[in-house]
Amino acid sequence: MVPGHPSSGQPRHVLLAVPIALIVIVTVVDILAPPSVHLGPFLVAAPAVTASFAGPRTTACVGALAVLAQAVVAEVRTSIVDLNHSFQLITLILMSAFVTSFAARRERHERELTQLRSVATAAQEVVLKPLPQRIGPLRIASVYLAAETEAEIGGDLYAAARTEQGTRIVIGDVRGKGLEAVGDAALLLGAFRGAAHRQADLSALVNFLEGTVSSDLDDPAAPKDATEDRGEAFITAALMDIPDDEPMLHLINCGHPPPLLLRRGQVSLLEVRHPAPPLGLTEFVETDLSAEAFAFEYGDIALLYTDGVIEARNKDGTFYPLAERVADEADKAIKGPDALLAHLRKDLMRHVGGQLGDDAAMVAIERMPRPS
Repeated sequence: MVPGHPSSGQPRHVLLAVPIALIVIVTVVDILAPPSVHLGPFLVAAPAVTASFAGPRTTACVGALAVLAQAVVAEVRTSIVDLNHSFQLITLILMSAFVTSFAARRERHERELTQLRSVATAAQEVVLKPLPQRIGPLRIASVYLAAETEAEIGGDLYAAARTEQGTRIVIGDVRGKGLEAVGDAALLLGAFRGAAHRQADLSALVNFLEGTVSSDLDDPAAPKDATEDRGEAFITAALMDIPDDEPMLHLINCGHPPPLLLRRGQVSLLEVRHPAPPLGLTEFVETDLSAEAFAFEYGDIALLYTDGVIEARNKDGTFYPLAERVADEADKAIKGPDALLAHLRKDLMRHVGGQLGDDAAMVAIERMPRPS
């Protein structure tokens, strides 16, 4: 059975009983009905219903059974060559052939969809690798929620890398959707993973990422139409450098929503004094890419997120109050980043009624106390 098939949640033989029962009922009633009553046209519903959940072979068999039933009715009531019954038989044969071809087309599309889902899953594993639960003195949890119902990955991104002195983390959001957004996310993640441990300074790393993004947007080999569309492309990003031996973190924010810091039940924003423009736009704005330091003590939790979280609306158009919900759940945060994100994910989906309007990602980082 094809994954995602309408009958995947129920045994096929149970569903198949519906059109067969329909054929039996229509046949019996039509035979017993007065001569002026003709129920034969209702038999076409049997193969039509079957085509909604079964493949072409089953649909064709049900259609053949319906044609046989119509022939039996014609022979019992008058004659199979009777003009009225002849037209009913011809119509039933043609409609059965039509819905059988429809079932074959739908089954082919479902196989293609299954293959695409497999590719999406593979792309997610390659592009957006799961973050380790422990890295150095940090405990980490992450969650990715795609806006598209069947999508696995979009334009939101996050990654972590170890250096000699600590851990570096990036979270970002690519402007746009679709395959181009996935490609840009893969480009930035690849550049980050390749350079995070080689660039001694966080500012140098951001400059390197900016050069990577800008060079891709200015690719002369890209088609003209694509180049025009890409002219407005950019990536918001927040990059953290968390030393192992100091109770602090260093942050550069490139047009991204400011992270939250949860400390002893209190929530605050990690707002830099001099935010940088999004990656891909720094050449148009003179800016200082110096990192700013914030206290990050043992037991603190830093929460990074994309705008798909704070811009998520409920049916009344109210944005999701992330900072308030984090403060309300401070006791869950004490249990660790996994418990915090598990609650926020459930609460966010409840807020939007189960369907996001944009991709959303969150990463929670807790500094663990030194072993005694």
